[in-house]
Amino acid sequence: MLSLKNLRGPLLLLATAFLGGCKAVVMNPSGDVAAQQRDLIVVSTVLMLLIIVPVIVLTLWFAWKYRQSNTQAEYAPNWDHSTHLELVIWAAPLLIIIALGAVTWISTHTLDPYRPLQRIGAGREIPADTKPLVVEVVALDWKWLFFYPEQGIATVNELAAPVDRPIQFKITASTVMNSFFIPALAGQIYAMPGMETKLHAVINKPGEYQGISANYSGAGFSGMHFKFHGLSQGDFDKWVQAAKTKGSELSREKYLALEKPSEREPVRLYANVVPGLYDAILNRCVESNRMCMKDIMAIDARGGQGKPGTFNVVSSSQSNRTYVGAMCTTTNLTGAVPAPVTQPL
Repeated sequence: MLSLKNLRGPLLLLATAFLGGCKAVVMNPSGDVAAQQRDLIVVSTVLMLLIIVPVIVLTLWFAWKYRQSNTQAEYAPNWDHSTHLELVIWAAPLLIIIALGAVTWISTHTLDPYRPLQRIGAGREIPADTKPLVVEVVALDWKWLFFYPEQGIATVNELAAPVDRPIQFKITASTVMNSFFIPALAGQIYAMPGMETKLHAVINKPGEYQGISANYSGAGFSGMHFKFHGLSQGDFDKWVQAAKTKGSELSREKYLALEKPSEREPVRLYANVVPGLYDAILNRCVESNRMCMKDIMAIDARGGQGKPGTFNVVSSSQSNRTYVGAMCTTTNLTGAVPAPVTQPL
């Protein structure tokens, strides 16, 4: 019968083999934003270890030095204070907290995902007249839809961008909250229905990278992956042309079919997109019989409809605000104000 001692070597070898397949992409990214975030992790960890390591070492040293069997150690049961020791104990953590606060403050503003990029790499400024590549991202159940408004194409579960060109992501979702995350490119940012979040990033090395959903969103969450390709400008142009050649049209009807929950969808390419589709998704009005959120909010800003609207029409003569001017009913579809009825004398 094999003992645990005999299995130790094979188990260690097996564990090494499994760990050998791991890629610490967060600590070895290919985009400048992700690289700065990696550096922030390293700096923060080192600053905290400046306290943690000495505390651990001193704890072990004190336990050893003042063990019961060590009769040579000084025994001072009435000792209770040392000014020098108090200064060290409180000053060191305080300095670390100040340093961490400064690093956090600077990095929070520098790496704000809504902030346009100031560089494409360490010591590399953005070339003059460079326009960012705009990509509109929609998190569906359970797949990713990408719009390229400048190129006029759309893709499902595949994303590409030229190397060293800034990318501006506009991100929303169709139903539940999700999280858009390409570890090699930048940190994650949430996708929420009816809202638009933004992310600015750049890829500095050509290659194929993994994109994932980083927020649990239901049964198909585990398969909600996509490929992100970092390409040269020439290869990116070919990729766009391939989408225009092989793809079909993405209409509102096709989007509504695509929006239905499905798992592990293959890559799809769309050669052209019906105008205003992303805006309709964002404003929850892809169906023709729905009013867009932005129009509802505009009506609310003018006083709303129904009985509050009637009150606002009456009070508008004493205010500079503008309100909804009429209400429609089943017998008055246009909302026209009826002529006043004259009573005979």
